[in-house]
Amino acid sequence: MSAPGDVPPEILSRLRPICRALPEAYEEPAWIGLRWRIRQRTVAHVYTADPERQLAYPRDWVTDEPPVLMTFRVPPDDLLGLTGSGFPFFRAGWGHNVAGMFLNSDTDWTEVAEVLTDSYCEMAPKFLAARAGLVR
Repeated sequence: MSAPGDVPPEILSRLRPICRALPEAYEEPAWIGLRWRIRQRTVAHVYTADPERQLAYPRDWVTDEPPVLMTFRVPPDDLLGLTGSGFPFFRAGWGHNVAGMFLNSDTDWTEVAEVLTDSYCEMAPKFLAARAGLVR
């Protein structure tokens, strides 16, 4: 098993192209895992959860391996609809517009691209999102 916070390469190989397509977004190490930011604002944070830490995610959805989680921003009006649908989405334990998603071999990567584009639009300067044609 990898160390807590390490993200499997197969997950990163799917996330990186999505995040690189977001204008001026950049990747950096986070306190655990990796995050993608626009300016100094986090668009997405991905990590393998450490079961010993008190991270906010539905523990009853976890099987034998620590889950790979991604947190991101959601337009506040969409948060309940997205997280209320259940697996793989959940409400993060912080922030007024932060959701989480379990990532695994069954992940719908088109859906990931959509939620990350929305998260970028929430965090990026509006003129930058508009210039990139990403305003939703």
